[in-house]
Amino acid sequence: MQMLVDFLPVLVFFGVYFTFDIYAATAAIIAVMTIQIAVTWLIKRTVSKMLLISGSLVVVLGSVTLMLREPLFIQLKLTVVNGLFAAAFLGSHFIGTKTLTERIMGHVVEAPAALWRQLNLMWVANFLILGLANLYVVYNYDMDTWTIFKTAGTIGFTLLTAIAQAVWIAIRTSEKEAPEGEGH
Repeated sequence: MQMLVDFLPVLVFFGVYFTFDIYAATAAIIAVMTIQIAVTWLIKRTVSKMLLISGSLVVVLGSVTLMLREPLFIQLKLTVVNGLFAAAFLGSHFIGTKTLTERIMGHVVEAPAALWRQLNLMWVANFLILGLANLYVVYNYDMDTWTIFKTAGTIGFTLLTAIAQAVWIAIRTSEKEAPEGEGH
């Protein structure tokens, strides 16, 4: 359910874009993310840094898009956000005692530090690939293709990363639990 909430702004953007245009979709994603942040704050009395960063960039770059009537700014938001997230996840390898992945998922899964570092690098790769792929699509394809990539590509690739991590965790934790002389 949380993943649906997280992707709601992207889905609204997609629907409004194909119903109206890029400017209506930009205004819609600004509104939805602002509401999402406000509702999250009202319910939890906290908002994740990832949501705040993404929401702030949507408001800033989306506003510039609307004021200048230049869609490139909202298109580049995906690359900027993913670049910042890649840097933050990579930085957590060197700063602090836990990676960002462990801080986010550590309450759900018990794993050794080495596994957390590997999982964290998977997210770094995920964010870098998405950011670079976005640049490629922005500069080589039309707006319809970019909008489909922004929606299906980002959601699909993020889901694949999450599934790969779940499999990776299952394999690695089962190896750890196997008695000596068995299995791997």
